[in-house]
Amino acid sequence: MKAGLVSCSNGQHPQQQEKINQLIRILEKMGMECVQAEHLYARDGVFGGTPKERAQDLMAFYNDGSIHAIYDVSGGDIANEVLGYLDYGKIADADKMFWGYSDLTTVINAIYAKTGKASVLYQVKHLAEDHAKLRQECFQSAVFGGGTDLFQISYQFLQGESMEGVVVGGNIRCLLKLAGTPYFPDMRGKILLLESLGSSAAQAAAQICQLGQMGVFDVVSGVLLGTFTKLEQSEGEMAPYKLLTRHIHTDIPVARTPQVGHSADAKAVLIGGFLQLG
Repeated sequence: MKAGLVSCSNGQHPQQQEKINQLIRILEKMGMECVQAEHLYARDGVFGGTPKERAQDLMAFYNDGSIHAIYDVSGGDIANEVLGYLDYGKIADADKMFWGYSDLTTVINAIYAKTGKASVLYQVKHLAEDHAKLRQECFQSAVFGGGTDLFQISYQFLQGESMEGVVVGGNIRCLLKLAGTPYFPDMRGKILLLESLGSSAAQAAAQICQLGQMGVFDVVSGVLLGTFTKLEQSEGEMAPYKLLTRHIHTDIPVARTPQVGHSADAKAVLIGGFLQLG
């Protein structure tokens, strides 16, 4: 098996090179050959390359028949710059899946909106963190053995008792970059997944309000709240739900999971895949 490592968002800082090398060693030990994109590392501030160059890196992996999976190891702010340079027809036809998280919410949802194709919300770089043996085993089982534990999340219903539908969303700040663009997914009948790393109470309130004003909460089949790291640290784990209740009808199912978000132990979610809870 062969995988491409790419940075569509902020380029990897040179200090991250050893972690990337460690990740490559871990993946190679599993039996996966890794190929690094040309613009993986930052060269000009946070930029590893121009938007077009970074998009070309991604498309090169989609066009390479020997590449079986694409793992984006980046995050940050600039992934949406590549969206206008991607060939969505070729992405739709390629028999491979894109993996990334955080700012890659933009790319993952754009791929679904343009092609109907699923991608994985997951940061493979977490496999190279300390005490990651169990993480590595779950990942290896999912990729090489068809195991499902990587995608099995625990959850608690806060409204309603069940929900089902195709999952869209991810990081709330990054999802909202797609608002008003052709890359924002159709929310009708979907499960909307929302998580956040750095949003304060005021920022999260504004972000949730924007989704409400866009009519999103009027058409989704349910909302799945992942972790809101900064908000929960300051206001408690129920703070995201309390903000959500200002803008959502009481008959819309809402569930919470502590296993999706920015923690190193976060599970994977198939964005564009069907999910049934309850």
